Amino acid sequence: MKEQEPCGWYGTVQEFLNESWENLLLSLRGHHLRCMQQQASSSQIQAWNSSHNALIQSLSSIIKINPSFLDIGIVFEYELPRERGRRPDVILLSESTAAVLEFKDTQDYSQAFIDQVDAYARDLKNYHAASHLLDIIPILVMTHVDKPTTIKDHVTIVSAINLSTILNIVFTHDSRKPNLQKWILSDYDPLPNIVNAARILYKHEPLPFIKRAHSAGIPNTIKSLIDIAKQAQNNKEHHLALVTGVPGAGKTLAGLQLVYNDYFATNNHRTAVFLSGNGPLVQVLQHALKNTVFVQDVHGFLKQYGGNSQRIPSERIWVYDEAQRAWDSVRVQEKRGHNASEPEDFLKIGERISDWALMVGLVGEGQEIHLGEEAGLVQWNQAISKMQGKWIVNCPERIAGIFTSATSVNIYHELDLTISLRSHLAEDVQTWVANFLNGHLNEAVKLSNRIYEQGFDIYFTHDLEQAKNYAISRYSGNFDKRYGLIASSKAKDLPRYGIKNDYQSTLRVHPGPWYNNDPTDTKSCCMLEDVVTEFGCQGLELDLPIVCWGNDLYWDGNNWQTPKETRSSAHDPHKLRINSYRVLLTRGRDGFIIFIPKVDGNILTIEALKKAGIKELKS
Repeated sequence: MKEQEPCGWYGTVQEFLNESWENLLLSLRGHHLRCMQQQASSSQIQAWNSSHNALIQSLSSIIKINPSFLDIGIVFEYELPRERGRRPDVILLSESTAAVLEFKDTQDYSQAFIDQVDAYARDLKNYHAASHLLDIIPILVMTHVDKPTTIKDHVTIVSAINLSTILNIVFTHDSRKPNLQKWILSDYDPLPNIVNAARILYKHEPLPFIKRAHSAGIPNTIKSLIDIAKQAQNNKEHHLALVTGVPGAGKTLAGLQLVYNDYFATNNHRTAVFLSGNGPLVQVLQHALKNTVFVQDVHGFLKQYGGNSQRIPSERIWVYDEAQRAWDSVRVQEKRGHNASEPEDFLKIGERISDWALMVGLVGEGQEIHLGEEAGLVQWNQAISKMQGKWIVNCPERIAGIFTSATSVNIYHELDLTISLRSHLAEDVQTWVANFLNGHLNEAVKLSNRIYEQGFDIYFTHDLEQAKNYAISRYSGNFDKRYGLIASSKAKDLPRYGIKNDYQSTLRVHPGPWYNNDPTDTKSCCMLEDVVTEFGCQGLELDLPIVCWGNDLYWDGNNWQTPKETRSSAHDPHKLRINSYRVLLTRGRDGFIIFIPKVDGNILTIEALKKAGIKELKS
């Protein structure tokens, strides 16, 4: 084995049967050390030994009746590139078929085991170039259980003693020898999460070619923004460009790429900056990049240049994430002591620049969760009406009618991103969440089966420990996977269940380490102790969030209701609650688990979860 090859061992079945256990173990241990930066534990060696014995027995049995099986390829511990520590145990390959085998030494299988091997198969199919056209079969092998073979959620669950029968069936029509090295070295291009994407860009490395991101139109969005900036620069104009899209559609990714590539920088002088009012997002990205220049807090920026200040920033392009959440004049007066809204502040700064400026607003949908954010995009048109100079608006057609005060409006279809990338291939998740929170449960349940088919796992449970155990088991040994507890800030009942979503507890959580640190670190989200609320997870993502459902949003049998808040200054408290749960339910990349206590006040809400198609997580 060559050290650069991303697997523990590979060869044909014949080569495997002729290989000694000692040599195989030596190769597996070497790969484990390279992959995990630590020696293999005794339990890991025992697991390899169990799978080795099961394969020797099964494959020896098969070739007695089907000698052509000797040409089948076999790959141990294939490390999925860019996904540190994520390794299917064994993959058997022919020219047209791949069987993904995950071995477990436990006395029984769990839903986490099933979903783990199913996700391996899903991601190989979608992201591994040499596997796109293969028929991929996920198989869960229970080495210490002798039970009848069964199929659950597309996964074949088989005891070691019956493995030969299943493999013979899987490869009945094709046992042709594959090009193993070509398969192993083939491109594997999953969409990186926003933190990893920022790391890649910051290192001046190109993002991997993501077919899905390209089909979603992100490169075209960036090209359009560059064209708009060129027009502003060449004509000495002031432009506002608005990029709209569903949660997870890649708006932030597009904004980061525009800033980091900075096509207008000269003599090391940067002309673009990424700004966000989402404090946790800023902290997480700055923590990951160890840099505070490229990603900045919008409130700090406007304190320096907004209001009565006459200072002019060095940048000419400002990318403002979640621009629809800009503060209104009341909130700015309260926090900064002057009565101009944030959109007015930005446009006034632009007008102080005599040559050109481009304000890029990244606009999410239905995620206004803070006080002062409820005015939305209308504020930007109101701001334009108060300006002395001319402002040209560039936006998708569906919001063009808002900007009656603009000098002119240019329509760009490329500025509307409509496909969610966060949830892998679960394009229907965003629509499902919208239907669910709009009370259209019958529409939601119609989508739920498609969501499960696409490999996005949604469960609910009344047992918080069960949810935690599922996440830990499913992602065991995966250094780059992140799971954690998230909850609404207004759910007052959750602390009694050990969910520390109160203000003081969440104030002590440091977002950078929570999202970025290794799963074994005490500050990591994967410790499943600290909780972040909608304010701490908006714009960020986890592979599997555990959404803790509180008593601040409940189903009355016909509609969603919010308890009355006697001292709320929000224009529409119910809308803010709905949007908070929209944020919580759209953070996952692999799926999510809802923890909801089984108490009288939640009975109708639990029924709503079921009617919307969410499965209960079973033991």
